[in-house]
Amino acid sequence: MSTILITGTSTGFGYEMSLACARAGHTVIATMRNPQRSPQLGNIASKEYLPITILPLDVDLEESVTTTFRKVFDQVDKLDVLINNAGIGQWYAIEDAPMSEFKNTMETNFFGALRCIQAVLSHMRSNRSGHIINITSIAGRIASAAQGAYCASKFALEALSEILAQEVRPHNIKVNIVEPGIIHTPIIDKLVEPDASSAYPHANRLMRLFEETKKNPVSPVIVAEKVLEIINTDIYQLRHTVGPDAEPFLQWRNSLTDEQFIDYGGLSDEEWARYVHETFGLEV
Repeated sequence: MSTILITGTSTGFGYEMSLACARAGHTVIATMRNPQRSPQLGNIASKEYLPITILPLDVDLEESVTTTFRKVFDQVDKLDVLINNAGIGQWYAIEDAPMSEFKNTMETNFFGALRCIQAVLSHMRSNRSGHIINITSIAGRIASAAQGAYCASKFALEALSEILAQEVRPHNIKVNIVEPGIIHTPIIDKLVEPDASSAYPHANRLMRLFEETKKNPVSPVIVAEKVLEIINTDIYQLRHTVGPDAEPFLQWRNSLTDEQFIDYGGLSDEEWARYVHETFGLEV
């Protein structure tokens, strides 16, 4: 059994991963910004006698990362797995997006993961054993209009992960990338209504697309199951898509030239709705 540290465990993927891993017998260190505001995981862990320790961690802050990982290394002889899951996102056209949106999104989704990676590497390298799993998104491979900050952060984490996998291979450290499609988590419910006065229609289109998929919501449990499968298998594969729409969306994007994809962004609302219905079977 492994000792696993997971970031962003108050809700969604991180919450479900913590439960799945602990129920499977792994020891879980579940971290979140403010454990007092999110007692649900701790309550279930106590009720089911699960091996879950909850610690505060704000991946945006260097001091928080340093303090938490020092505490972890004081408590455990060996940290086997790091799962970088903490993430945020909103939708804005690039012209409409406050600079703070780009900075905050990169701070959490990219630099936050990087801080945690750097915090564990010497430990894993000295043990000649370790496993780092980065939760990205199909948005790390499909650059969709109105997701400039989010896609940029996920593309960056994809690149970092692929480079890291090469660098740490000689030290017997594995790196995996998990790419969920549209999964119903609280992050979707927190998305801000698009600005109706915007000159760009793409944020509103994303909202309509996400609202349509919520009619048949996909549970974050499937991401937890995939992560547990990755941890428990000896067969190595860098990237893993998750969710019924993940591979279809990627195959669709790969079927288009860059110019065709740009033309898709230039469709009128009526043309776009017809295209989505004909291509994906969604009534938007």
